[in-house]
Amino acid sequence: MCAYRGEVHQPSPPFDAPAARRLRQGLGMAPGHVAYGLRAQYGLPIAPDTVAAWERGTLVPSEQELTALAGVLWCSPADLIAVASTLREHRVARGLSVEELARRVGVAAHAYARMEDEGGWKGTERQTAALAEVLGLGPRALITATGGDERLAELLRDAATTRWQAYVKPAVRMLPLPKRVVEPALARLHAEYHAHMAATSSWGASGATGDEGRAYLEAVNDHFWAAVGL
Repeated sequence: MCAYRGEVHQPSPPFDAPAARRLRQGLGMAPGHVAYGLRAQYGLPIAPDTVAAWERGTLVPSEQELTALAGVLWCSPADLIAVASTLREHRVARGLSVEELARRVGVAAHAYARMEDEGGWKGTERQTAALAEVLGLGPRALITATGGDERLAELLRDAATTRWQAYVKPAVRMLPLPKRVVEPALARLHAEYHAHMAATSSWGASGATGDEGRAYLEAVNDHFWAAVGL
């Protein structure tokens, strides 16, 4: 029997095939039982061979199939996703549709769908806070999910190399963190970067290369998260 693949319009979430197999076996079900549940409960004409292929990792379920599979296996979609990193993956892990998440965050569904497709978040500060709450994301995971890692790195590099005080407000707008947390973290970045530069200059005298300072800036996001305790 030919395996049903469905119409996949978006890349599938990172599927945890071993977890799907363990969950099925834990319920005492065979692939055929899962396929029957997908047809009877969700109207998806999935063959047992397809369920077995999912568990082997040779096929990956679509978003709709993954959500239905979680229902049949009595688990959360998050239990079937290896590592969620993008907005879409976190949404699927929470079992939310585009329309439901957009409504709860206060964004038009078509606008949210476009941001999810493009991998860049353009919501307001209030909408960003709502997004973090609905998806259960901390500041670091939120920045990665909303495609802000490079924008944050650029801001932090400027703060470290120039006048850090000027970047407190922009950082607070970008991050779901209070000023009292961001301010000392930026001051620490600035101090650490210039300490690296001073050390390099003292070692190399007139031939200083600045390698220490450059290495620090390349990992500036990690230094910032360490400074705020995340």
